[in-house]
Amino acid sequence: MNPNVTETAQLIGDPSRLAMLLSLLEGKALPASDLARVARISPQTASSHLAKLVEGSLLLHENYGRHKYFRLANHEVAHALESLLAISPPKPIRSLRESDELNHLRHARTCYDHLAGKIGVALTDRLVDMRWLEESQKDYALSSEGKENLQNWGVEIEVIPKKRRYFARQCLDWSERRHHLAGSLGSAITTRLFELKWIERLPNGRAVRVTNEGMQGLRSEFGLTIPPSF
Repeated sequence: MNPNVTETAQLIGDPSRLAMLLSLLEGKALPASDLARVARISPQTASSHLAKLVEGSLLLHENYGRHKYFRLANHEVAHALESLLAISPPKPIRSLRESDELNHLRHARTCYDHLAGKIGVALTDRLVDMRWLEESQKDYALSSEGKENLQNWGVEIEVIPKKRRYFARQCLDWSERRHHLAGSLGSAITTRLFELKWIERLPNGRAVRVTNEGMQGLRSEFGLTIPPSF
């Protein structure tokens, strides 16, 4: 195998294509019209860019009626994008709206299908402190105590798919510069947080917020206190 890194870098490096890829980090599939709006380009130009991203194996598309929906090809693409964000210098903030959006993303967001930002890192740290998780090279290992407690909390560990995807991956958080929990286990925990309505999505983006129920639940279940500054 001889990966063509240059080709992939050129695909990601285009500002319009990058904007569309980042908008898909939420894990949803979006129509071409929405992606064109995100990138601030015409539908015709977006169509050309999306075709290149599909050809380059960064995106997949599905047909629903007359519309095409696009999503990231796999978790590896999401992880690569998050890693690029972690090593990239910050862009200047040009408006109050940009500042607010960035603060929301730093506070809590989904990184594809797992929780990231201050809340994601804080929860991961707490799981390590409680010895439910242990650092193991580039991954986390789930302890027997952690498995039992997470199952009691409602995470179905036994049915989490472990093939063709990391189970408990360390993912470098671009805003915190520290690791949060990714992989199948990170996804399952985040799904449970949504099911309990402890977190909810903010409009128009990947940002999420912790609800009042979530603040109480995280404190009682994990001993995690979220200060107002979060």
